[in-house]
Amino acid sequence: MPIKIPNDLPAVKILNDENIFVMTETRAITQDIRPLKILLLNLMPKKIETETQLSRLLGNSPLQVDFEFIHTKSHVSKNTSAEHLFTFYKTFDDIKHKTFDGMIITGAPVEQMPFEEVEYWDELCEIMEWTKTHVHSTFHICWGAQAALYYHYGIDKYALPEKLFGIFPHKVDYKKSILFRGFDDVFMVPQSRHTTIKTEDVKAVPELKILASSERCGIYAIATEGGKQIFITGHSEYDANTLKNEYLRDVSAGLNIKVPENYFPDDNPQNPPLVTWRSHANLLYSNWLNYFVYQTTPYDIEQINK
Repeated sequence: MPIKIPNDLPAVKILNDENIFVMTETRAITQDIRPLKILLLNLMPKKIETETQLSRLLGNSPLQVDFEFIHTKSHVSKNTSAEHLFTFYKTFDDIKHKTFDGMIITGAPVEQMPFEEVEYWDELCEIMEWTKTHVHSTFHICWGAQAALYYHYGIDKYALPEKLFGIFPHKVDYKKSILFRGFDDVFMVPQSRHTTIKTEDVKAVPELKILASSERCGIYAIATEGGKQIFITGHSEYDANTLKNEYLRDVSAGLNIKVPENYFPDDNPQNPPLVTWRSHANLLYSNWLNYFVYQTTPYDIEQINK
């Protein structure tokens, strides 16, 4: 949360120059507060696992968040019960008349397919177009980020020689990015994907700014001006055992899968995974929720689409 200090205190300029968030008295007395409306489009097969991971991260904040879940009507989930979806989820048709302070679009296990061949691609395009006018800030994860970059900016994805699988060091490229305020010089991120995007393709789009990357994994975070759209290529929301379960699943299926890198001590799957990314995951989502949603969204939520 910001610190409130007098308007003309010399510390205001000093702290702003140090990228510390301050709120002057003038802004504080005119600031209205209400619960934040956050929408989750959950494209992951294990929806309960994903909704729990993201709820945990968004809940690590003093802000009050009203969290709503939607799923695609053009795809029938095989890994989540119809009862759970009926009880806790809506479809886009149910909520498209509403406006939201923030939205998260998850990844999906369809990255090796051309975008247009994904069963729910047309529905997803309709939703992504709707976010331009009905969501203050949209946060895209992994394949959700690739899909949005392709839809909004024509940036394609490319197959990797082998699956990028493990926990990898990343760094902040744009030092003044408030999305990464408080981050260490090097931070760890879970990655689990078969495709990537090219740096030169992103740099060719003036609206996009690269915020963080990895020598091994490429671009990690991209944003538009003001954070209206944020694209994250990794899975900072993953739990301790998520990669372990993915690894065991692939081994059981007879797939040629390597042990996730930098994950099991001594690269031995019999050892409990070493969690090295949790603090940065919490900070990432706290920064998004605070700086790109709470601090800038209009008090009258209906003003978002105007």
